[in-house]
Amino acid sequence: MASCLDLANHHPESTPEEIKDLCQKVREYDFHAAFVNICYVPLAKESLGGKGAVGTVVSFPLGQDGKEVKILAAAEAVKRGADELDVSANVGLFKAGKSEEVLAEMRAIVEKVKGISQLVVVKFIIETGLLTDEEIKKFSLLVLRSGADFVKTCSGMGPRGASLRDVSLIREVVADKIKIKVAGGIDTVKEAEDFIAAGADRIGTSKAVEIIEEKKSTLNV
Repeated sequence: MASCLDLANHHPESTPEEIKDLCQKVREYDFHAAFVNICYVPLAKESLGGKGAVGTVVSFPLGQDGKEVKILAAAEAVKRGADELDVSANVGLFKAGKSEEVLAEMRAIVEKVKGISQLVVVKFIIETGLLTDEEIKKFSLLVLRSGADFVKTCSGMGPRGASLRDVSLIREVVADKIKIKVAGGIDTVKEAEDFIAAGADRIGTSKAVEIIEEKKSTLNV
């Protein structure tokens, strides 16, 4: 399970010492990645020493920076050493019926990032708590068409976190053509196991340590 977990700290008050501690936990527990704000990407890269991926967020959590700003931010994150980017998509434009504009923006970000390094993983956050079931499916198809690697359900700062229904709806339309990351309020073993069983490939959480410690305690009973 640990390899499916991204340990995250996106708090505005996060300090260098807290980021070092985050990275130490990623190393200790063999989590997939440390997710930090962009200013801490070089520090996380150094602290991990190759024992885990470094992820960051772009236009987080609103997604309503200008297209060129988002492209530049994504490129800067990669140049600083980020292995994975969780990019907030523009939900407002999508809900306004401007799907092609949203798709063009996502494609431009993917093309810029992959032009720097094909190895960098790009995820788009669609904030499922703001969408209807049909909108979730339609937005997920746009992410697939963009060339991104993952659909990510939530920022963890929206009206709700991920749900099992979100995963089901996304899988219904994308099948196995793209991966799914869930985030927002996932802090128990049962929740993590249920999401993985439903088809989630990755889980973003600030409670990864607690989840693994709970898992260990159940195995030791």
